[in-house]
Order: sequence, then C-alpha cells, then structure tokens
Amino acid sequence: MNQSTVFDQLGAETFRQLVDEFYARIEQDPVLRPIFPPNLEKGKEAQYLFLMQYFGGPDIYNQQRGHPRLRMRHAPFSIGQAESELWLKHMLAAMEAVNIPEPARTVMQDYFKRSAPFMINRFDQGNPDLKVISKLQ
Repeated sequence: MNQSTVFDQLGAETFRQLVDEFYARIEQDPVLRPIFPPNLEKGKEAQYLFLMQYFGGPDIYNQQRGHPRLRMRHAPFSIGQAESELWLKHMLAAMEAVNIPEPARTVMQDYFKRSAPFMINRFDQGNPDLKVISKLQ
C-alpha cells in the first residue's frame, strides 16, 4: 500500500506559504518578535526546509543543517508557557490562512500541539502572567 505523505498532499509551495504566513504574524507580535533575530530570512528558510522534511518531503534540512535537534536549537531563546502558546496560536492561524486541507490539517495540528510545549525552557514561578507584565515595564 502506498500512503501519501503530508508533503505529497500539499507540495512545497504550500509549505512556503505557511512559513510566510507564520512569520508575518511573528513580525507583528510584541512578545515573540524580540526573541527572533533582526533578519528573519534564515529562520524562515530553516523552518520551511524542516517542515517539508518532517512531513515527508526532501531531506534538504538534514543535508544542510544536520539533525534538527529542536530543543538544542531553541535553547538560546527564553521560551516560557506564554511564548509557547503564542507560537502555537500563530502557527495554527497561519495554517488556517493557507487553508491546509484534511487530512493534512489534523496531522499538522497534532504535531504542532505536541511540539510547542516541548520547546519550553523557562519555567516561571507564581503567576504565569508576571513575565509578560515585566516585559511591558
């Protein structure tokens, strides 16, 4: 039995559109934008290649950058619960904007919902909203 992958269902251009939509949201987000480097192009390209590969496309990401090691690659960035949730919100909104069809939509949503909390590397004490308030002061 030959099962198609999410990449087979969507194609490279849809992944490009998804990344562009996602990063357009990041550029406007006052909490997440400061975490990202001033020039977003390298990150956009890395995310595009990673997502294509993860969902069954060519392994260009591995060829260029090696194993994804997502937690290690995100370790330099302060990611708490709020940042994780915002990231997921923007990714799901980008999927909606690009109109990712089923069954790819559910597969991708499940992956993003599992992976976003996995990137948390800062655990805030007490009220989780305090870190957001402190960033605004």
